[in-house]
Amino acid sequence: MTSYLPELAGLAKGLRKGRNVYEGYQRGWGLQFGELRAAVLADPLYQEALGLAEGRTIMAEFNRMNIFLLLRFYTSALAPGHVIEFGSFKGGNAIFIAHVARTLHPGMKVYALDTFEGMPETDKAVDAHNAGDFAGVDLAELRRYAAAQKLDNLEFVQGFFENTAPGVLARSGPIAIAHIDCDILPSVQYSYEVVKPCMVPGGYYVFDDATVSSCIGATEVVEDLVIRRDGLNSEQIYPHFVFRAPGA
Repeated sequence: MTSYLPELAGLAKGLRKGRNVYEGYQRGWGLQFGELRAAVLADPLYQEALGLAEGRTIMAEFNRMNIFLLLRFYTSALAPGHVIEFGSFKGGNAIFIAHVARTLHPGMKVYALDTFEGMPETDKAVDAHNAGDFAGVDLAELRRYAAAQKLDNLEFVQGFFENTAPGVLARSGPIAIAHIDCDILPSVQYSYEVVKPCMVPGGYYVFDDATVSSCIGATEVVEDLVIRRDGLNSEQIYPHFVFRAPGA
């Protein structure tokens, strides 16, 4: 496929300390300072996927664009794998991802995990969110909408992650992208820990919230577990944290 990614003259390519600096700059610098936003907005596939998600997502635009770029230009270099999303709220981002995946990666499935009834109890020592935040989702309607769009590669999974994720991952097979978008420390920590053994070499951990002012709990997980304990180096810090699973 034709690429509109920026070419960064003089910058070394390949892995360095477990991250591909060049590719991280392509996406992060390209969105923040280059002309990549305009190119993504003009991409017919992005337009189609965004149209399907309209009114069902609160994701920041550049975060959504970055996930799109991962699917559009980068995951094809990995071993085959699926997408899992921890925290889906109204389901719009999962719908967006599923349409892109269906078009570009036949056989790739998207698993969207959420209570769809709001957040569980939170740790008020570190988390600003409260139990019940992000409630009010009509899951039956959401599933009907996804079915009407023929998104048979998308599965909405209701329940606490601790009760649902092990079963999903046992039957899903390898994961290429883990989109961790659940805001609070216990949920972000559990999501990262449970998906780690299932990641394909070089697969992408995308932490949607760890650089958001209201989600210091998510930041703490990245600091304490991903960086300090596991020694991973971020491939992107803009528009959100992206890390690569070891083994690429």
